[in-house]
Amino acid sequence: MLKLTEIRNTKARVVSFRDPAGRLVTQNDRIFRLVTPEGLTDLRAFLDSTTCSRFTEQGSIVHTEFLDKDSSERLVRNADIQDPFCRQAIRVVEHERIPFQSFPYEWPPEMLYRAANLTLDLAESLLNEGLGLKDATPYNILFRGASPVFVDILSFEKRDAFDPVWLAMAQFERTFLLPLLANKYLGMSLEQLLTTRRDGLEPEDLYQACGPFQRLRPLFLSTVSIPTWLNRKRNPDDPSLYEKKSLNSAEKAQFIVSCLIRRLRKSLSKLKPPSDSKSTWSDYLEANNNYSEEHFQTKQEFVTQAIDEFRPGRVLDVGCNTGHFSAIAARSGAGVVAIDYDPVVVGKTWLRAESESLDILPLVVNLTRPTPAMGWRNQECPSFLSRACGSFDMVLMLALIHHMIVTERIPLPEIVDLAADLTTDALIIEYIAPDDSMFRRLTRGREHLHAGLTRESFEAECCRRFSIIRSQHLANTSRWLYLLRKNE
Repeated sequence: MLKLTEIRNTKARVVSFRDPAGRLVTQNDRIFRLVTPEGLTDLRAFLDSTTCSRFTEQGSIVHTEFLDKDSSERLVRNADIQDPFCRQAIRVVEHERIPFQSFPYEWPPEMLYRAANLTLDLAESLLNEGLGLKDATPYNILFRGASPVFVDILSFEKRDAFDPVWLAMAQFERTFLLPLLANKYLGMSLEQLLTTRRDGLEPEDLYQACGPFQRLRPLFLSTVSIPTWLNRKRNPDDPSLYEKKSLNSAEKAQFIVSCLIRRLRKSLSKLKPPSDSKSTWSDYLEANNNYSEEHFQTKQEFVTQAIDEFRPGRVLDVGCNTGHFSAIAARSGAGVVAIDYDPVVVGKTWLRAESESLDILPLVVNLTRPTPAMGWRNQECPSFLSRACGSFDMVLMLALIHHMIVTERIPLPEIVDLAADLTTDALIIEYIAPDDSMFRRLTRGREHLHAGLTRESFEAECCRRFSIIRSQHLANTSRWLYLLRKNE
């Protein structure tokens, strides 16, 4: 039983309010969940289940412990918590803190697919213990590195043994299946779909985007077309639609729910993202004419030496591409958040991290247009920058800033200031001169706009916020690597 210690001087804050069984509260970098009497029975049943023990041991369910009663009452009565709903709570549990919070609209398809499989694994395992998932949304899941972790422990409930319906099935289809379908076959990005649709897609949404022949393809027919046709014939005011279903046989009811889960799993398997996806940047490291093998080796040695010297615990790799340098940092023992705006390369980074069991969290984030705060009053899902600033001991910006300066028109001082906000200690950054072939390709004849970007001006700007530890010229190029340390 955990005790509540040394948290009285830090403001407690309610960060989640949608669950009628409890509230999520943060204080002093600790995560608490206040549980109502109605939610406590289901919570205890789940925590006592073999499914909970097995998945927690695997790291797939967030580690959770009860606070002692006195500490629970003290947190419930905390004056910082203005939500009157919290006064109804009778117990408090504490969760382990996942190192970096991420959201479904920042994931590549590979991560959404993996989260969907975890959701079905839990639903199937719980069914044999008389328990079920009352909601099935990707917001129930965070990633610890490349591994999904189910964190909403109030999503579990005791099932009516005679009920043949899994009510969360429609939500699973809206938030997992249909976004993956739209991404794989219609080319719609998950960022585009999920930032504007927290509760996912309706079949009718995709039906309008499909051609007549596509609507009849097997997967579209079962998940898009038939539900759309049936919904047109239903009267939403018909009370029979919402009547609880019950059979006279618990065995038959469980069999039906089990078949529904197997059907969802079969549909999901057809939506697995292809491992051979291509994009403009997916072959960058192999096809890049700006780097010879010798140049790349020099760059790798420079980064490895810097990581060995500073031994960062947390690293942010901006413009990670397929995660080569993220992997170097992770193998040294660092926890890495790797970001790139290209979902294909981020997906490949995730595949690398998963296959090698590396502590890398790859996210689809464009640092020049980072994920904004989302949700009710822009407070449910914090912006990427609010999560990232000051969270890393080292930041990597390799072969990146010329894209920010030329393509996005971000001034160099702004880039340096942002880098200083992101790191608490070190920065590895690559200077690329305007006469570089890639720089010229980006400027498209407007090189004169960047004539003032010399190595001397670059160093002077960096020294405003950092000290230069060392630099490395890539022979026969106009590219330089810099290891910088943040000024106190």
